Amino acid sequence: MKLWSIMGNSQRLDGGAMFGNAPRAMWGRWLPPDEHNRIPLACRALLASPLNGKVVLFETGIGAFFDPKMRERFGVVEENHVLLESLARAGFSHEDVDVVVLSHLHFDHAGGLLAPWREGEAPSLLFPNATFVVGAEHWQRARHPHPRDRASFIPELAALLEASGRLEVVQGDHCRALGDSVRFHFSQGHTPGLMLAEIVGTPDAHGRPHGGLVFCADLIPGRPWVHVPITMGYDRYPEMLIDEKRAFLDDKLDRNVHLYFTHDPGCALAQVTRDEKGKFGTTHEVAELSARSLAA
Repeated sequence: MKLWSIMGNSQRLDGGAMFGNAPRAMWGRWLPPDEHNRIPLACRALLASPLNGKVVLFETGIGAFFDPKMRERFGVVEENHVLLESLARAGFSHEDVDVVVLSHLHFDHAGGLLAPWREGEAPSLLFPNATFVVGAEHWQRARHPHPRDRASFIPELAALLEASGRLEVVQGDHCRALGDSVRFHFSQGHTPGLMLAEIVGTPDAHGRPHGGLVFCADLIPGRPWVHVPITMGYDRYPEMLIDEKRAFLDDKLDRNVHLYFTHDPGCALAQVTRDEKGKFGTTHEVAELSARSLAA
């Protein structure tokens, strides 16, 4: 199996919202803001092939479905559908993808499922041959959003996914489409039922998966958020998220599972560290994956 980091459309969002409980003097050193207080953010997907014999895409980024006014409002940088171009550079098209795994359905993680905006045309799905994998609890949230996060969802997307006939709603740690090759962890602090996909490594002496890679989604959007107290203003329950993050990082450090970041503009992959004071950090940081083996 080989892995590719697949860049989608990038964003510039308010730094105070992305580092909700941290002062600007601190987060400004991590990701320097522009004159509008916005920081650069990637929307990075992960492609794995063959995984359980299939071409698998983890998330799709924000895409290019917004009309020009909304694109400006949400700081989407490029007008073109960058994800499709990145897939092409890796030697794939959206028609080649067999499975799309979605941690959740906020527009900056699932908007790339849709064709680019065109005036007068209704939203339409790309990936005509893919099974779409979504966690059951989050699927219910997406179908019935709370007023606090309703604007984070694409109104037409749930109906389009259902109408495709290729939606798999996950109830447990594994899904039919990927079998034992991918294990799911779930988190509630950012959004109900956030689904974190771990590409499973080899068993250790105790039979636990060791090595491997986990798609951190919005539990840990990038390296600055590895620091346990740092949360986003968008998080539903920040204190719960902090507890979830600590347990998550303890487990990944113990089993040497690499972290894959979707929003970090400069880092796709890293290993977890913990210093003598118990503070988590990262090492062996990798900016881009291009046909990289899981064990590399």
